[in-house]
Amino acid sequence: MDERQQQLAKLIGKRVRALRGKRGLTVRALAGLAGVSSSYLSMVESGQRLLKDPAYINAIADALRVAPSELLGQPFLPVDPHATEAHAAIPELRLTLMGMAVGSPPERPAPEESVTRLAARVRRANRLYHAAEYGALAVRLPALLADLQATASASEGRTRLRVLRLLADAYHPACTLMLKSLGYTDLAFIAVTRASEAIVELEDPVYIALSGFFATHILMAAGSPQQALSKATATVNLLEQHLALPHAEALLGELHLISATSITKDPSRPASDRTADVRSHLAEATRLANGIGETRAFHLNFGPTNVAIHRVSLNTDLGHHGDAVTAGTDVHPEIISAPGRQAAYHSDLGRALVHVRGQESTAAERFLRAELIAPQRVHADALIGDSVSYLLGKRLPAHVQRDLAGLAHRMGISR
Repeated sequence: MDERQQQLAKLIGKRVRALRGKRGLTVRALAGLAGVSSSYLSMVESGQRLLKDPAYINAIADALRVAPSELLGQPFLPVDPHATEAHAAIPELRLTLMGMAVGSPPERPAPEESVTRLAARVRRANRLYHAAEYGALAVRLPALLADLQATASASEGRTRLRVLRLLADAYHPACTLMLKSLGYTDLAFIAVTRASEAIVELEDPVYIALSGFFATHILMAAGSPQQALSKATATVNLLEQHLALPHAEALLGELHLISATSITKDPSRPASDRTADVRSHLAEATRLANGIGETRAFHLNFGPTNVAIHRVSLNTDLGHHGDAVTAGTDVHPEIISAPGRQAAYHSDLGRALVHVRGQESTAAERFLRAELIAPQRVHADALIGDSVSYLLGKRLPAHVQRDLAGLAHRMGISR
């Protein structure tokens, strides 16, 4: 190293060492989190090695929960928010969705595994979705969907019907909602369509309603809350005729929640009407949840806790920020074993706190907590990104500003 590089190496090393101390980490602990050797990190901290490799810069900054500029003392290009394992897996998933249709010849033979094993793979896929592990999920989905279709084609009678249900469960929500979260609304629509093709043969009104529920999600994501609400209403009317069937009431509760969410997104409605209609749907969902308790029907999470989480988000989206903060009191999102929903609670509460005077630091802390729980979900959420961008321009305590800058970098937000 020349003299200038030596000075820079010592300065960066001092920053790394100071930040490590603030986090209460040993050299070995930080090295493990960053995926570098302890000897390399020691040399960086002592100024014997200049930290200049972008991969190492990002790894150490991420482990310290700061932006790379905190280490380097200068601007650093933000990470590409699309350069993730999930996005890299989308082309293969796209081809799988385009090539699959119930009744068409499968492109592969049925796998030599039991239906029980296939069911376990479907449960695993839905757990990955709820954990917001989109990369791991996207990699697994093409083979899972193809194996289910091939097995359905090779099966008859009750076994075929069971596999078709598994195929629908793999599309909902593992495939559909993951694609919606990542911004692939058109592919999510194809996934809903493929699921509906499998469901037709089941002749099960609850599964037909389930398809309508997910179609509502896609219509809302596509920017049409009016169509979304119309679809949800028609599905509610269908389902109310079959409430004696298993899990029908849980799905009805979910439909009331998605109806309320659709209403908050409709700017054509007067504000007072939106509030009244949202509260009506929320009251009905609350009644159903109190009667049913916590459920995992259809790989969803309907129950009192999920309703409470929605109460926060709905008030936030209506602009009733004080009510959202009040609604967030004494909510225990950890009751739901779904990190994605837990992160939604913290981030929606953070979005409300942004608008409460003097609560900006608390809002930032909520976003950071949400990221720790489900980073991929937080990084993909444009509403959180808008709030983080807003907070970057506020005067916050130095440690909060530093941590927030780190989150902004990981979200691909440049200051």
